[in-house]
Amino acid sequence: MRPKREPSTNNQQTYLLTTNTWERRALFRNERWAKLLIDTLYHYRGSAYRLHEFVVMPDHIHVLLTPLTGIEKAAQFVKGAFSYRAKKQFNSNMNVWQTGFQDHRIRDTADYDAHVTYVRENPVRKQVCARPEDYPYSSAHAGFETDPAPQGLKPFNIRAAVGAAKAAPFQNEVGQCRANAGTSNQNQTVAKKTSASVVVQRRRRERTTDFSSQQLNLHAQTY
Repeated sequence: MRPKREPSTNNQQTYLLTTNTWERRALFRNERWAKLLIDTLYHYRGSAYRLHEFVVMPDHIHVLLTPLTGIEKAAQFVKGAFSYRAKKQFNSNMNVWQTGFQDHRIRDTADYDAHVTYVRENPVRKQVCARPEDYPYSSAHAGFETDPAPQGLKPFNIRAAVGAAKAAPFQNEVGQCRANAGTSNQNQTVAKKTSASVVVQRRRRERTTDFSSQQLNLHAQTY
């Protein structure tokens, strides 16, 4: 089950917003469509969100932004406004977007840096270009002004991460600990059995010795 999305409020948190075209059609392979979408992104920059990174792929987009009015509102500005403008400029009545969108809330500076790289490298991973800056519909390309990283992001706490890893060992480490404990218990059991066997044998020898001494004494008295 998908977690519930946070309420649409001005929480000043940063998100990676992802949305696909209707039936994953490659609408933004068309230069006019791609440029109109980028123009729409910049139209609402500063009023609806801060724009940190973006990439317009043929059938989907990734936008790293900090909403000023909530993530749902930001998505509505991008998708709804573009659909309206495309209908007017291109005289198109086709469905542009799939219903809904995906979002990931950025946790800290390390998470932010990872998603900046993810957005910029997307065309390279899809083998559309050799370098991020070569793709013309991406903030990695020269000429696009974007907003700096949010100042409110928490720094990545490496000590806490290491401490958590020590406090909660990996499953294979737990398994190894259990295996070692099992081996130790087996060794202790074997040692106990061995010790008990030695005691029994010793007692048997003592009984035999006592019986032999009694026999010798009896024989001496008889003769």
